[in-house]
Amino acid sequence: MPPTPGFGPPMPPPPPRRNHTALIAAASAVVAAAVAVAVTVAVTRDGKDEAAPAPTVTVTQTVGADEPVADEEDTEPAPEEPADDGILALDETRAYDGGVSVSLAGFKRAVSTDTAIPESAPYLRFTVKLKNDGKKTLDATLLTVNCAYGKDGRPGEAVFDSAGGLSGGPSTKLLAGRSLSITWGCELPKGEKVVQIEVAPDYELDAAVFTGSVK
Repeated sequence: MPPTPGFGPPMPPPPPRRNHTALIAAASAVVAAAVAVAVTVAVTRDGKDEAAPAPTVTVTQTVGADEPVADEEDTEPAPEEPADDGILALDETRAYDGGVSVSLAGFKRAVSTDTAIPESAPYLRFTVKLKNDGKKTLDATLLTVNCAYGKDGRPGEAVFDSAGGLSGGPSTKLLAGRSLSITWGCELPKGEKVVQIEVAPDYELDAAVFTGSVK
């Protein structure tokens, strides 16, 4: 007998049956979403009350390598220190390099005699004090005193009254380690209170400027 023929290769399994109901539901969802988007776009374009979204603005600040980044909190500027203008009160002392100092004292109102220059004039009487704590002699004969009064700075003429002890500047030099007091007078009308007195010990030193009010 002829041999029995063998069986061929096994048949592949049939393809899985698709769920037509699920496919139809998915397709419907996609169509509905597309319609919703189209309607939204149409309403946005045609609607008059729909506000357009505000643009976004980004601000970028560049900080240098050596510049510190400022804090976000508000800060007040530091108060400035008052400048030293070299103006002194009537009771202060001006000290110079080299040990010389000058100050004022003994302010008093008076009236010059009829033999004075200017005569019978109201004036301010005061004492100029020089002190030499340095090592060199000060030529006090070069002392200069200039006065002004009032807020507008009217010149106050120097008063020379030998009868009242006003003979002008010293006629001697001021040795090291000594002091000297000179009585001086400057014209000051009645009712005026603001005075400015400039004193230069000699030609090499700047004038010390004193200012203030007197009774």
